[in-house]
Amino acid sequence: MELVVGRVVKSHGIRGELVVEVRTDSPEERFAPGTVLVGRTGRGRTATDREVTIEAARNHSGRLLVRLAGIADRDAADGLRGMILLVDSESLTDPDDPDEFHDHQLVGLRVRDTAGEELGEVAEIVHTPGGELLAITLAVGGDALVPFVTEMVPTVDLDAGYCVIDPPEGLLDLGAS
Repeated sequence: MELVVGRVVKSHGIRGELVVEVRTDSPEERFAPGTVLVGRTGRGRTATDREVTIEAARNHSGRLLVRLAGIADRDAADGLRGMILLVDSESLTDPDDPDEFHDHQLVGLRVRDTAGEELGEVAEIVHTPGGELLAITLAVGGDALVPFVTEMVPTVDLDAGYCVIDPPEGLLDLGAS
């Protein structure tokens, strides 16, 4: 399974640097010099993949600037606008902390409440400045966002394929009066 770690927003300067929108919790690892990623341009049947090698990466005014091997000028960099940067999930090591997870490990988990009732499935992990949220597709219809904190998600059992949530009253209500 391939995981998105970034997206090329635009070129920067005249030497081929790229502004990259980071979509990983470990940018220093994913964009380290020498790292090989898959760069995907286009969508669907027109998608084209190619290997790209990180030559350099640096923070500049709150943005990540990346230089790729073989991209030496603004014109070449402009041609990569919109490219999605991917890593193979098999190449990721499991986090050392038992309370940390990669997004792909959580997506698809069944969601139960503390009484064991099935509520739905984790559809996505939403990263916000305030922390991570589990986007849950509810079995009764609709969606819910649950903060991914121990108080609201006390149990994650990857082997069994589920997590337990303990949301405050009303969080999962779908607007019924």
